[in-house]
Amino acid sequence: MKALRFHAPGDVRLEDVPEPTCGPKEVKIRVRNCSTCGTDVKIRNNGHVNITRETTMGHEIAGEVVEVGDEAVGGFAVGDRVQVIAAVPCGDCYECNKGWMAVCQNQTSVGYQYDGGFAEYMIVPEAVLKVDGLNRIPENVGFDEASAVEPFACAINAQEQLGIEKGDFVVVFGAGPIGCMHIRIARGVHEAGTIVLVDINAERLKMSAEAVAPDHTIDSSSVSVVEEVLRMTDGRGADVIITATPANITQEQAIAMAARNGRISFFGGLPKNNPTISCDSNLVHYRQLHIHGANGSAPEHHKRALEYISSGQIPVKDLITRHLPLDQALDAFDIVAAGEAIKVTIEP
Repeated sequence: MKALRFHAPGDVRLEDVPEPTCGPKEVKIRVRNCSTCGTDVKIRNNGHVNITRETTMGHEIAGEVVEVGDEAVGGFAVGDRVQVIAAVPCGDCYECNKGWMAVCQNQTSVGYQYDGGFAEYMIVPEAVLKVDGLNRIPENVGFDEASAVEPFACAINAQEQLGIEKGDFVVVFGAGPIGCMHIRIARGVHEAGTIVLVDINAERLKMSAEAVAPDHTIDSSSVSVVEEVLRMTDGRGADVIITATPANITQEQAIAMAARNGRISFFGGLPKNNPTISCDSNLVHYRQLHIHGANGSAPEHHKRALEYISSGQIPVKDLITRHLPLDQALDAFDIVAAGEAIKVTIEP
């Protein structure tokens, strides 16, 4: 079968590999959609500390069950349409037992320690099944939509922490698919008030704004974002700021523009070689700001994302603007890197 294999930073190849064999505690699926994200681009270029061997990439996965091991849990059957979690908690550590599965200290990941979904077939490992991480896709949800559940679940996790209230003034940095999802969740679930989308790429900003209709957009390449947000709010600042972009300056700007009792999500991780920012601690102190990290998701967030999509409360299909075959997966990475689409999905 064909699979997109990571060998080393800068060395990712589409190869012929043996079709995987299903073990007694595993499930084998035919991959129907595996969507791409900025993390895939970073892995291609720089590798990842948790990828220590050649591996099949891809972690936003939906497919169809073709084989079920005799001892596999979950009651799955051939023909089931399923979606797979990416971050796999152990289910046994202190954090998992506290219900904090998104920050499991023993977390493993599909596409890292386990072969991922940029392939015709893949094995859902026992570790995923153990934590109820293989989800049946509702009948009215397409495979492409289900493949977008993983980033959607991450956005749900982040917004849970922020306590967004009806009418809040919300700023989202980053007009990629995650930023778009954040806008739809803030509006469709939490009934936020004014929502502002910010990006440095004017073309991507326009494309995403046409899809998710923020109340305002700010092209940060030509406008002072902090000054503009303060102007929009009569000097009060934003109630909620989400930095869905790996840029140091956006985190600094988030602190500078936050209103009193403002809530900030540092959603996008920073480059490993430049992970620090300048923070005016007095702003945090005197304005009583709340700064939250957001790292991945728990299995429950995936189930909730599927429910939101199935009910129509949070649509995602229109955010998937490119569908490409597996042999164009590397082209998809280039499209993502250039910001030429909102969401690109691969269909093996």
